[in-house]
Order: sequence, then structure tokens, then C-alpha cells
Amino acid sequence: MQPRTKNLSAWPTLWFALAAILSFHLAYTIEHSQILIIVFLYCLFRLAKVPTSRQAFYIGLGIGVAIYAPQLSFFWKIFQAGAIPLWLILSFWLALFLLLGRVCLTRFGLVGWACAAPFVWTGLEYFRSELNYLRFSWLNAGYAFSDSINLHYLACYGVYGIGFVLMAIAIILGVVRQFGWPGKILAGTAAALLLLYPVMAPTPQYSTQRSLRVTGVQLEFPGAAEVVLSLKRATDKFPETDLLVLSEYSFQGSVPELVKQWCRKHRKYLVVGAEDPVSSSQYYNTAFVVGPEGEIVFRQAKCAPAQFMKDGLPAPRQGLWNSPWGKLGFGICYDASYTRVTDELIRQGAQGLIFPTMDNEDWGLRQHQLHARIAPMRAAEYAVPVFRLCSSGISQFADATGRVLESAPF
Repeated sequence: MQPRTKNLSAWPTLWFALAAILSFHLAYTIEHSQILIIVFLYCLFRLAKVPTSRQAFYIGLGIGVAIYAPQLSFFWKIFQAGAIPLWLILSFWLALFLLLGRVCLTRFGLVGWACAAPFVWTGLEYFRSELNYLRFSWLNAGYAFSDSINLHYLACYGVYGIGFVLMAIAIILGVVRQFGWPGKILAGTAAALLLLYPVMAPTPQYSTQRSLRVTGVQLEFPGAAEVVLSLKRATDKFPETDLLVLSEYSFQGSVPELVKQWCRKHRKYLVVGAEDPVSSSQYYNTAFVVGPEGEIVFRQAKCAPAQFMKDGLPAPRQGLWNSPWGKLGFGICYDASYTRVTDELIRQGAQGLIFPTMDNEDWGLRQHQLHARIAPMRAAEYAVPVFRLCSSGISQFADATGRVLESAPF
């Protein structure tokens, strides 16, 4: 027999909404508070019990604005008033979740909604993040755990799988008390299997290739002479460096001959972001690898150009650089945010990932902090090391478990 479903009255609705907002901000702001994402997801699950579908939609929209506008306040610096519709579009996905929840609850009851909620949440989160034109993966439930010491434990689920598991656990914890002993045993078994799966999952096989010594140099819109001087300083400080990395858009044009000459003179490999022109008005935003002979030995264009910005054409193909240290994959800045981009590199056999990134200094610290959550998650998901070099921080080297071993601040 199914438990009776009662609509939420005004005050419980308000408290659940406030708890959802507060728990999300704490999970994304306070260290070691990531687990509060479960509170956020549980509150959303309960808010599907508001009296009408219209209320569900607008409550979800309000919660979304209260979450995304403060977390993504840097949108205003970049887009000015255009930030408002972007905040609303992101909020729409929470509104749609509550609207669908209300429909499920009305038609199928509490048990049906409890079974459907993890799938509805994960489907909407994936579509929002990867499939639509305005795709934006930041602030997903899974990314809250990017700086957690337990990331290597959770990463076998993948960033979207983490959201699925957390939603399922939130529902089990909140609903199980309403069922008899058979239901409680079944729910407890399901929760235990979800929590124990990482222990039972196959252990990732880490690469045994010889080590690659990488040095990154943070520069924002430098000239060729400044780049050469900075590369000299870096190699003087770290003479054993095998590969130097500069940011995306180090040059707004092709790689200067002066930089190629420096690589030839010092017998160094260099990864540098520049433009690869295809016509007088179009180009590919590209990561170039300059070899020790001063020639371009590999190039990879950006697969996911940033919307609403002049960011080049999307890459027609992806490939790996067969470097002296193994197969290396490249993503440029925003590419790292999409598993549909990085999955392909891993399928091709990448043993490490390098992400030259342009994070402008005037976008502010919060933008840099949120973007810095991506690389550790990618490293832990794929069990490969990741090197991310930003124009003005936060640059990172994450090992194959997702631990950030080296970082240069904003």
C-alpha cells in the first residue's frame, strides 16, 4: 500500500526552499561541507509536493536564481545585463525538475516519484551541461566534490553519476521511514550497494610511462619578447623541464617566429595557445606544440568555443599527440568542462591531459575558483594526470586520483 501524499503548506515550502539555497551555497563555499549537497537534493525532492505545478515551477526558478546569481556574479562583469537571462536559463532547469516532480507525484504517487527522481535529475543535469546550445556544466552536484579528499572514491561514478547517487541516497534517507520493514530493508540494501560500489569497482590502471616534467608559465596577452624572457626565466629555475606550457590565446595570431627560434635554440618542447587562421575572418582557437627543431609538431583546435564570444570555429576533429612521453590529449579551456569532449580523448588512449586556459584576471576570483573544480574531476574520472595552465590562475597539476599536487594561485 502506497504512503499517502500530502501537499506542503506555505511554511514548510518556505523552509525547504531556504534550506535548499543555504545548503547549496555552503557546499560550494565552505571547505569539507560538500555533503550538504544531499540536503539540497532532498529539499528539491520534497518541494515537488507543493499544491500546484505552477507553484513548483516558480519555486524552482526562484531557488535557481538565488543559487546561480550569487555563485555566477562574474557573469555581470562579462555580459552586463545579459547576465540576467543567463541566470534565468540556468534556473529553468531546477524549475523543470520540480515541475516534472509534481507531475510524477500526482500521477504515480510518492513511490513513483521516489523511483523517478534520480533519473529525472541526472537526465536534466546532463542535458543542461552537455547537449543544448547554452550548455553549462559548472555548479553541478558532482563538482561540489572536486576538492574533496574522497574524490577518488566517488569518481568511478563520473560527475553525473555522483549526482544520481546523491539524489538516490537523499530520497532513501527521507522516505524510508514512511514504509514498513520490507520497504526499509529494500531501501537500506539499495543505499548500501550505491555506497559500496566504488569498493567493488575495478581498480584504475595508472599509466607506467616515464615521467614528464612540465613547467607552466602564467601570462595574459603577452608579447613575443615577454614570452621569450619568461620562458628563459622558467628554464633557468627548472632546467630539467621537458615541456613548457603557456595559456590559451597567448598570441592573438599565429605563433611568432621569435618563439619558435627560442625552442630551437634551447631544444625545448612548448605548448602554446594561438590562432590558426582559415580565412581573413575565421580561425581555429588552437593549442600548438612547438618541437625542439622550432617546428609545429602537433595542433589541436578547441572543440567547444565559448558562446557569445569571439572564440573561433569548433574543431573538425580530435587527436592525440604521440609525444616522447606517451599519448597526450589536449583540450582548450572550456573543452575540459564537457565529458563529451574529454571522453573522446580517453577513448583514443590518452595517458595524460593538458588544458591551456584563458581565465581573464578581471573576471574575478570566484570565476577562477569554480573553473578550478573541473580539472581534478577529469583526472579522477579517467585516472590520468591533468595539467591545466591558466593565463592568470588558478593553474593546477592533478594526479591520476584527482589530488591537486601543484597549484599557482589567482
